[in-house]
Amino acid sequence: MQKVKTDILTHRGSHFDLGVQTAQWMQQTPLLKNREKEWKKRMPRFDIHIKETYDIFQTYAPQIWEEIRGMQEVLNLPTNQMILNFAHYRFTPLKNSGCTVYLGRDYMVRNYDYHPATYDGRYQLFQPNDGGLAQIGPTSRVTGRMDGMNEAGLSMGYNFMHRKHPGDGFVCYMIGRLILQYCKDVPEAIQLLKEIPHRSSFSYIVMDKHLNHAIIEVSPRSLDVRYDRTCTNHFKLLTHENRNYTKESKERLDRLLKQTPNGLDKMHAFELFNNPEFEIYSKLFKSWSGTIHTTMYEPQSLKAYMTLGENKMPTVIDFEQWLNGQPLDIHSLYGHIDTDLTFASY
Repeated sequence: MQKVKTDILTHRGSHFDLGVQTAQWMQQTPLLKNREKEWKKRMPRFDIHIKETYDIFQTYAPQIWEEIRGMQEVLNLPTNQMILNFAHYRFTPLKNSGCTVYLGRDYMVRNYDYHPATYDGRYQLFQPNDGGLAQIGPTSRVTGRMDGMNEAGLSMGYNFMHRKHPGDGFVCYMIGRLILQYCKDVPEAIQLLKEIPHRSSFSYIVMDKHLNHAIIEVSPRSLDVRYDRTCTNHFKLLTHENRNYTKESKERLDRLLKQTPNGLDKMHAFELFNNPEFEIYSKLFKSWSGTIHTTMYEPQSLKAYMTLGENKMPTVIDFEQWLNGQPLDIHSLYGHIDTDLTFASY
């Protein structure tokens, strides 16, 4: 059992200055060196187009481009390397993963299942002054988000479906960031997902402060919306897009459905996801589908819950208090995962 840690960083100000702060944090970790090692082990199966990537960011996320510029100011890397590592927009010229989501009456709880070597080990609270919504949540590949909540109460997570027949488009963790950055409610999230180009096939799960919720099934070719409260790793509507092997995903969904009665208390739901004995939490780290964190978001109270690893009470952060100027009194999160694989920032 390995002890793991996530740094909590806060920033109030511009996206450019956030990029500077982020790069300074990266310089204190081996994250970039570890990313370079990963690229050497598996060459990118996509192209880098600087002009096209710049243009797409000016259309959909100009502030995030400024964040990347701020990082470049500190890291002093060429633009093609910045795009490779931080822009997360892919051009066409796999690994399996998990993730489980349950939407309660007024909360969303989620397990993030993937490979520890891809995990930043960074949790971000960001209140921009130059456009976009304030956000809270764990970062993914530095500039992306794998789940989170924004100041409007919109909460988001995503689940992997497959990467066959990819298109030119944003990858999941940048799409998660765009949802939190620019959408205040479920209808706006659905509209954004209809407009932007998608690299791969994922389900995006959202809940807003009005307790509207949706599971948006997306591939590079199509999109559909369902209003269930559970999601694993297969489409229910875009079934023609499913990968060939969905048995494990369907079995995990069945276990989840059997253990989530109507009105399930939020802390019981969190335990259900975080305690391995309930068989929602996964230890398949070497298969790229081990549970690294469990998160929960309350859109109406703006409270965020986070636990690294298994069988641990969550840390609760009152995002609304932080937005109102109260400083955060914690700087790290700790937990244990049953693997010797290390985070990218170790």
